[in-house]
Amino acid sequence: MNYQPSQGLQQFKNLVGIKFQLYNSLFTSLPFHRIEKTGILLSLLLTVCEDGYKKKQSPEQILEEFFAKHTASATEREKADLLFRFVQYVERQIVLFDALEDASFKHVNDMGGVGTLKHLISEVLQTDKEEELTKKLKDYSVRMVLTAHPTQFYPGSVLGIINDLSRAVIENNAADINLYLQQLGKTPFLKKQKPTPYDEAISLIWYLENVFYHASGRILSSLKDQFPHAVDKKNPVIRMGFWPGGDRDGNPYVNSDTTVKVAEALRGAIIKCYYLDVRRLKRRLTFKGVDVLVADLEQKLYNNIFVPGLKTDLSQDEILEVLGQIREIIIYQHNSLFLPLVENLIGKVMIFGLYFATLDIRQDSSVHGKALAAIAASDEKLLPADYASLPDAGKIELLTELKGMADPAKYSDPLVKDTLEVISTMKTIQQANGENGCSRYIISMCTSALNVLEVMGLFLLRGWTKKDLSVDIVPLFETVDDLRAAAQVMKELYENPAYSAHLKQRGHTQTIMVGFSDGTKDGGYLMANWAIYKAKEELTNISKQYGIDAVFFDGRGGPPARGGGKTHKFYASMGRNIANKEIQLTIQGQTVSSNFGTIDTAQYNIEQLIHAGIANDLFSTKELTLEADEEALLEELSEESYKAYIALREHPYFLQYLNEVSPLRFYNETNIASRPTRRKSSGRLELKDLRAIPFVGSWSQLKQNVTGYYGVGRALQKLDKQGRWAEVKRLYHNSPFFKTLLDNCEMAMKKCFFPLTEHYASHPVYGEIWRLVYDEFELTQKYLFKLSGKNELMADYPVEQLSIQMRERICLPLSTIQQYALTKFNVLEKGGDNKPMKEVYEKLIMRSSFGIINAARNSA
Repeated sequence: MNYQPSQGLQQFKNLVGIKFQLYNSLFTSLPFHRIEKTGILLSLLLTVCEDGYKKKQSPEQILEEFFAKHTASATEREKADLLFRFVQYVERQIVLFDALEDASFKHVNDMGGVGTLKHLISEVLQTDKEEELTKKLKDYSVRMVLTAHPTQFYPGSVLGIINDLSRAVIENNAADINLYLQQLGKTPFLKKQKPTPYDEAISLIWYLENVFYHASGRILSSLKDQFPHAVDKKNPVIRMGFWPGGDRDGNPYVNSDTTVKVAEALRGAIIKCYYLDVRRLKRRLTFKGVDVLVADLEQKLYNNIFVPGLKTDLSQDEILEVLGQIREIIIYQHNSLFLPLVENLIGKVMIFGLYFATLDIRQDSSVHGKALAAIAASDEKLLPADYASLPDAGKIELLTELKGMADPAKYSDPLVKDTLEVISTMKTIQQANGENGCSRYIISMCTSALNVLEVMGLFLLRGWTKKDLSVDIVPLFETVDDLRAAAQVMKELYENPAYSAHLKQRGHTQTIMVGFSDGTKDGGYLMANWAIYKAKEELTNISKQYGIDAVFFDGRGGPPARGGGKTHKFYASMGRNIANKEIQLTIQGQTVSSNFGTIDTAQYNIEQLIHAGIANDLFSTKELTLEADEEALLEELSEESYKAYIALREHPYFLQYLNEVSPLRFYNETNIASRPTRRKSSGRLELKDLRAIPFVGSWSQLKQNVTGYYGVGRALQKLDKQGRWAEVKRLYHNSPFFKTLLDNCEMAMKKCFFPLTEHYASHPVYGEIWRLVYDEFELTQKYLFKLSGKNELMADYPVEQLSIQMRERICLPLSTIQQYALTKFNVLEKGGDNKPMKEVYEKLIMRSSFGIINAARNSA
C-alpha cells in the first residue's frame, strides 16, 4: 500500500498529540514549589491569553486581569515569582513535545518514500542507470558542516534528556518516562557562564559520536550493498565539517591553542568510536585468521586513546588495510559470516578518517589586511614599508611571490598573532589527523580578489610553499552587493597565474561560500535568495570558462530567513546551470538537534540531501533552473520586494523598535554561545554591526518574522496591478525553485502572531512600523492564498502545520510573559528607581527566550 500524507497526519495526532496530553499529566509530580497549582493556573492562563487577544488586549492587560481574577498575588515580586514558575513549567512541556516528535519520526515520515535512499535505489534499478550512478558518485558528496552559531538554547544536559526520553517513549516505558521528567525538573536550563569555544566543540562532538557516525555508516552500507563499485575511499559520498574551535570571525575567545585542542578532541572521539566497534567485532569474529588481526587493531586503537602522551603512527590507510584483510579472509574462508559488520566499519573509516570532521578555519577579510599591514610596519622586512599605500594590483603582485618566515612572537596585537599562528597550526593538524583534518580557510565578508590573495600571502609567510599548499581558500560572499560582484572577483582570481596554479594542484576545484543570513538582513528574503541564485549561475558559468569545477558551500541557518526550511527541495529544484558537483551546507544550533538529533532523523535528512543532488543529474531533463522569461519575472519581483524591505530598514525608528519591543538587547545575556552578538561591542547600535542570528531571532520572538516574507506581498501586488498575474501563476506552478521559496515564506508566516504586539499599532513612535509590518503580512498572505488556491498557510504540509500550531499554542503564555516583562522593564528603565524589579524583569525576558526559541525549533 502506498504511503499517504494523511497517514502521517493521523500518526502524528496519535503519537504526539494524544501522548502529549497523556504525559503532560505527569508534570504535576515535578519537584517544583506548588507544582500542581502551577499546572492548573497555567492551563487557565492559556485560555485567558487566547480570549484576551481576541478582545485586542495587550499582554500587560491580559496578565494584570489574570492576577486580579485568579491569584492572590498582590506585589510585583509575587507576580514575577508565579511567572517564573510558569516559564519553568512551559520549558519542560516543550522538551516533552520535542521528545515525542523525535520518537514518532519514523512512523510519521515515509522512511522509504520519495527522496530516501530506498527510493533512489529503486529509481536507478528501474531506469537501468547503475553506470551513470557510479560515474556520479566518483566525485559527488554531501558535506554537512556543524557550526557553533548561537542558536541552540538547550544546554547539553537537556538535549541528553530529550534523547533518553525519546527512547523511553519509543519503548513505551512509563517508569523511565516519569524518571526522566523528574530529572528534567531538577535540571537547570540557564547556564550561569558562557560556554567556551571548546565547550561548544565538545557539545557538537556528541552528535558526531552518537548520531552522524551511526547514520552515515548505515547509509554507506546500503549504497555499497546495492552498488558495490559505486563508492570508494577517495570519495565516500558523506563528509562532515566542523567550525567550533576553528571559526574565529568575531569571536575573540578562539585562538590557535583552542584550534589544536579541538582537533585533538575530534581525533580522539573518532578513534574511540572505531575502538568500540572493533571490540564489538571481536565478540563475533572469533575464528581462525581474523581473531589476531582484530586483536592487534583493537590494541593499536586503545593505545591511541588511553595511553597518555602516546600517538602511534596510526593512519586511515592502515586501518582500512587491516579491515580489508579481515574482509577477504571472511569472504574466502568463513562463508562471509558477519561480513556486514566489517563492511559497515570500513564505510565509517572511509567517511571519517582520523579527523571525524574537517576543522574549517574562518576569519573576517579585514583581519588579514590588518595582519599584513602590521608585518609591513615591523622590522622583519618581509613586506615593503609602504605596502598599505600600494594599489590593489601592486599588493597582489607582491603577495603571490612572498618568501620568508613571519614570527608571531614579534606582534603584540593578539589578533595579528593568532592569524599567523593558526596558519602553522593547520599544518600541525594535517600531520596528526590527515590532510582532511584541517584543509579549508574561509574568508568572511570577502569583497575582492585581493582578500583571497592576502590569505595566500600569509600562508607563504608562515612556512608553506606554493607547491605544498594543501589548503582550499574559500571566499564567502554575503551582502547583496558582494554577491553581485562575486563572478568578477573569481574571474580575476582565475586569471592570476599563481592562484590558477594553486587551483590546478587542488584538482581544478574552487569552493565558494554564499551566506544566506547576512544576505537576508541586508536585502530581505526574496532579494537575498535571488542574489544567491544569480551569483551561483554566474559563478558556474565563469568557472566553466576557465576549466574550474565550482563547488558551492551554503551558509544556511535554521529558519527560512537564514536559508533554512525545506533545504533539500531547494537543491532538488536546481537545473544544470547551477554547479552540482557537491552539496555543502552549514548545520547550525537548533537545526542540529531538530533535523539530526536522532539516528533516524539524521539518516532521513542526509538521504534527502544525497538524493536531491543525484536525482538532478540522473533523472532530471531540466537544463535550466529558470527559463529566461521566468528569470526576468523573478528578478522583477525581487527588485520590487527589495525596495519595500529597504524602505522598512531605513525607517528612522526601525532598529530602535526592534531593540525596545523585542528581546534583542538581552541576547548576549543568555549564555548560549561564546561569540558576542555584535561585531563591535561598544557605541551606537547599527545594523551592519548586528549579527544576523540575534536580528532574525528577535523578529521571531516578536512573532513578526519580518525577514521571512517582508516585501513579497508588495512585489506580487505590483505585478497583479500590471495585469500580469497569469505570468506569476505560471511561474509558481512550473518552477519548483519559486514554489519552494514561497513554501518557506509560508513557514515563516505560520509562526507569526500579531495580536501579541497589536497594542503597538497606536503607539506614538512605533505605531507606523507595526502597521507597515502587519499590512505587509496581510498582503503577502492574501497573494499566497491567491497563488496556491488554499485558504490556510502550509496547507501542503499538514504534519508540520499541525506541529507548528501545537507548539505555538504551548508557548503563547511565554510570549505573553516576555512582552509583559519588556513593557515593565522599559517603564523602569525610563524613570523607575526600583532596581531589584528591573533586574527581575530582565531575567524574565531572557528566560522566556529559551522556551520561545526552543518551541519554534528553527527560529534562530
